[in-house]
Amino acid sequence: MKALIFLLAALVQAPASPEPADGEYFTATLPLEEMRGKQAVVETTRGTIVMDLLADHAPTHVSHFITLARSGEYNGTIFHYVVGDGIIQGGDPISKDPARVAEYGTGGLRRLRDEARSEPHVAGAVSTVTIPGEVDSGGTQFLICVGEQPALDGLYTVFARVVEGLEVVREISNLPANADGLPNERVEIVNITIRDTPPEPFTAESDAELADYRVVLETSMGEIELEMMPDKAPVTVRRFLQMVAVGIYDGMQIFRVAPNFVIQTGATYYRSTPLLASQQRYVSNLPPEFTDTPNEPGIVSMARGEAPDSGSTSFFICIGDCRGLTGQYTVFARVSGGQDVVDAIAGVEVKGETPVEPIVITRARAERR
Repeated sequence: MKALIFLLAALVQAPASPEPADGEYFTATLPLEEMRGKQAVVETTRGTIVMDLLADHAPTHVSHFITLARSGEYNGTIFHYVVGDGIIQGGDPISKDPARVAEYGTGGLRRLRDEARSEPHVAGAVSTVTIPGEVDSGGTQFLICVGEQPALDGLYTVFARVVEGLEVVREISNLPANADGLPNERVEIVNITIRDTPPEPFTAESDAELADYRVVLETSMGEIELEMMPDKAPVTVRRFLQMVAVGIYDGMQIFRVAPNFVIQTGATYYRSTPLLASQQRYVSNLPPEFTDTPNEPGIVSMARGEAPDSGSTSFFICIGDCRGLTGQYTVFARVSGGQDVVDAIAGVEVKGETPVEPIVITRARAERR
C-alpha cells in the first residue's frame, strides 16, 4: 500500500480546488429511508461492478454518491490509479479529459466533511479518498479494495461494498501501468445506475419447493448436476442454494480425490478469490441433519470437522464405498446428471489425495428442474 499512500500525499502539493467556505460542503439531500436497501451498478469498459450502499453507516457520503451517479457526473471518468491486487482508484472529474493527465487525482476533493470510519477495508470495500491531514477533504474520488487492506482502516470512510464483479476490480488493478500507477488503458465508468437491492435468494420458497431446484456445477472437466433433497436436510439445502446463488462456489477447486471413496470441494481456502462481505454472511456452521440415508455412490453430503455442527461450505460426493459415513454426515443431494464427469474426476492422477492437475468449479448455478 505504499504506492497509495504516496499518491495521496502527492495530492497535498497538487493544484486541487480551494477549500469551500462555510456552508459549501455537501449536505445529505436524500432521506435515510430512501437510501436504505440501495445498490449502485457501475458499468465500466472492463465489466460491471455492483455495490451495496451503506446508508446507515455513512448517509452523507451515500447521498453524495447517489446524487452524482444519477446526474451522470461519473460517466466518462476513469480509474486513474491502480495497485496490483491491492486497490483501484477513480471518480476524479478531471480524468474525463485525456489532455489533463498530469492533473489526474487532484479533482473533486474537499466536498464532504468527515464521517464514520469504523467499517473495515475488507475485500470489496469502497471508501472515499481524502487528502492526508485534511479530514474534511473527501469528494468524488473513491477507491475499491481488491483484498483486505487493514492499513487503511480508520483513515477513510467506507460507504459501499462490492457484491458482484470483484473479479473486474482485480482485473483492472492488474492492468499494466506507468510509474505513477496510471493504467496504460483508459478504463472508463460508462454509467452508474442506482437500484433497489434484490431480495435475498431462497428465502421465500417453502422447504418442499426447494426440491424443484437443481444445482449445476460447471467444472473444468464438464458439468455435474445435483438434485436437492430437502426432505432429508431442509436447512442445509436452503443454505447450499443460497451459497450457490451468491457465487461462493465459483472459482472453487476440487481439492480432494480419494480413490474409491469421495470427491471433495467447497472449502473457501481453495477459492480463487477471497469471499466478499456479502458472501461471507452466508458462511456459518450448519446444524447436523443426520439421517439413515445410505452414503453410496452419487450421494452428496456436507463435510465437517469433529463437532457435529461444524459443517459450513465444504461438501463431498461419494464415488465408492462410503457406507461407514452413514448417519455421521448431512446428506442433502444426489448426482442426477454428469455421472461421466464424476467418473472422469474420480480417475484423475493424484498425489496423495490432491489432483496433480487443478480441477476447478468455474461456476455453480441453481435452476428449476
